[in-house]
Amino acid sequence: YDSPTLVQSQTLSVAISGHDALITAATGSGKTLAYIWPMVVHINDQPHINPGVDGPIGLVLTPTRELAKQVFKYASTFIQSIGGKAMEVAGGNRGTWELTKELKKGCEIVVSTPGRLIDLVKKKGTNLKRVTFVVLDEADRMLDMGFENQVSSILGNIRPDRQTLLLSATFGKRVEKVARGWLKNPVR
Repeated sequence: YDSPTLVQSQTLSVAISGHDALITAATGSGKTLAYIWPMVVHINDQPHINPGVDGPIGLVLTPTRELAKQVFKYASTFIQSIGGKAMEVAGGNRGTWELTKELKKGCEIVVSTPGRLIDLVKKKGTNLKRVTFVVLDEADRMLDMGFENQVSSILGNIRPDRQTLLLSATFGKRVEKVARGWLKNPVR
């Protein structure tokens, strides 16, 4: 790694300073690193999680399990550097019982699709009480795929003092409308 990409240089300082952000950048521009670094810094500043009691501190929502797998690889690499753990919670990889068992051992970051996360929270596999850093990756695709109500439900069950980053490849009227409800005074 030599130098930050354009999206990283514009996002890192905003995210590390604790502001909500609305980030529009093309696929492959380095967005994942632009939010994983600040998330790990944020987590490192929090009290340690209590396995079996606490849910994650960082949450990344993605529209597809394929993207969840990609993000999980980065999240896992970076959170391990401070002794933490990331988990991928997306459909098709493991059943609810297996995921619940693993989540109860404790993890700082959960990377998930909206529906799968809702299922696990409803079944008490994890909770969202400690989540203070949320990333909505490819928000435009989540909206196109019909996840608006699920994402709103998840955000409604997370602390209001959270930091939220919304990333989108496009920025249409629909993304702008939901961003107003999901973010607080975002930096664009």
